[in-house]
Amino acid sequence: MVDSPPLVVDEQSNSRQMTLTRAETTLSPMELGKRVREIRLSQNLTLEEASKLTGLARSTLSKIENEQISPTFVAVQKLVQGLGIDIPQLFSQPDQQRHKASGRRDITRSGEGQPHPTPTYEHELLAYQLSRKKMLPYRTRVRARSFDEYGDWVRHDGEEFLYVLRGSLLFYTEFYEPVELSEGDSAYYDCDMGHALVSTSDEDAVVLWVTA
Repeated sequence: MVDSPPLVVDEQSNSRQMTLTRAETTLSPMELGKRVREIRLSQNLTLEEASKLTGLARSTLSKIENEQISPTFVAVQKLVQGLGIDIPQLFSQPDQQRHKASGRRDITRSGEGQPHPTPTYEHELLAYQLSRKKMLPYRTRVRARSFDEYGDWVRHDGEEFLYVLRGSLLFYTEFYEPVELSEGDSAYYDCDMGHALVSTSDEDAVVLWVTA
C-alpha cells in the first residue's frame, strides 16, 4: 500500500518525480535491459569491464540485461556515470534509436581512433563518431603474454571477425585447442564462446577486429 502524497510538495521533487514517471510509462523493463546491453556493446565492453566501470556486480549487470531484475535508481545512476552517458540516452526507446541510414560515412585517420585500453588489450575504436552501427570495427594491440592474465574467458554477444595485421599470437577459444595465427591470418567466431588472444611475437601483435 503506497502512502498518499503530502499536501505540500517541493516543486523540484515533484518535477523530477513526474519526469521519472513519464520514463517509466514509455519504457518497459525489457526495453531497458536491451538498451543497457546495446550501450555496453557499442563501447566494446565485456560484462567484467562494465562491472568495474559502474561498480555493479557482473551478476547484477547480467540479470539487468537479461530482464531478470529491474535496476534500482541507484543502479541507474551507476550505469549512467560508469558508461559515460546521460539518462535520456539510457531511457530512449529502441524504436527511437533506429533510423534508416542514408549515405552515412565516417573516416578515421591513422592513429586518430578513440583509445580504449584494458589490462590485456589496447583498443583503438574506429568509426567511433557513428552511432547505431551494425558493426563495431577496432584496431587492437594485444598486450597479454599469458592466458593467465585474463583470469576468465572473454565473452559477449554477437559474432566477430579477427584479422592479424602484425606479429603472431595464440588464439584461445573455449571449445577448441589454441591455434597460432600470424600476419594475414584471420578467424570468424561466435563471441558468446569464451575467447582470448595472447601475443607470441617479440613485439605485441596487432589485430583488426570487427564485431557484429
